[in-house]
Amino acid sequence: MSIFEIFYWAALLVEMTIRAPLNKARKKEKMTEQRVSSQEKLLLGLLLIGMFIIPLMYSASTWLDFANYSLSAWAGWIGVVLIVLALIVFWRAHADLKTNWSPSLEIREKHELITHGIYGYIRHPMYASQWLWVIAQPLLLQNWLAGWLNLVVFVFFYFLRVRAEEKLMVDTFGEQYRDYMKKVGAVFPKFN
Repeated sequence: MSIFEIFYWAALLVEMTIRAPLNKARKKEKMTEQRVSSQEKLLLGLLLIGMFIIPLMYSASTWLDFANYSLSAWAGWIGVVLIVLALIVFWRAHADLKTNWSPSLEIREKHELITHGIYGYIRHPMYASQWLWVIAQPLLLQNWLAGWLNLVVFVFFYFLRVRAEEKLMVDTFGEQYRDYMKKVGAVFPKFN
């Protein structure tokens, strides 16, 4: 396994460690609304394949060697920087969101609109972290399947999911969320 593959797997472990306690805590809260379509379930499954299963096949076997490519070491190190930035944004988003986080479109009984911390700069920091991740992945996993599949799936997921999530937030928080959208950018800060 290359140093860049090791960084990829270490980052994945860090991401799971960040999320685990919040996942456990959120399951204890009463849910008032859930909007999970079969399309979203399919895309989440494809993301699992692109982020974990295919990379695992690539790192643990020679089955995907036919799709390998080679980049300069500096490209791999850029991938390391990007994945570290992805983890920082991911951690900050979870630290600010706490149990308001969920893996699908859900509203809990005590759900709050979080607009402080990183959410004071961008509305969707978890998606911002995933953009950094899917850009880093082909730099770290230098294989056309293990490196790029997650990016391809995430593009579709992002554009479908954000639209549905924004609708859920407007339906739940109304004008408060519309005002928030005017002030704060989606995955890039607004500079007014």
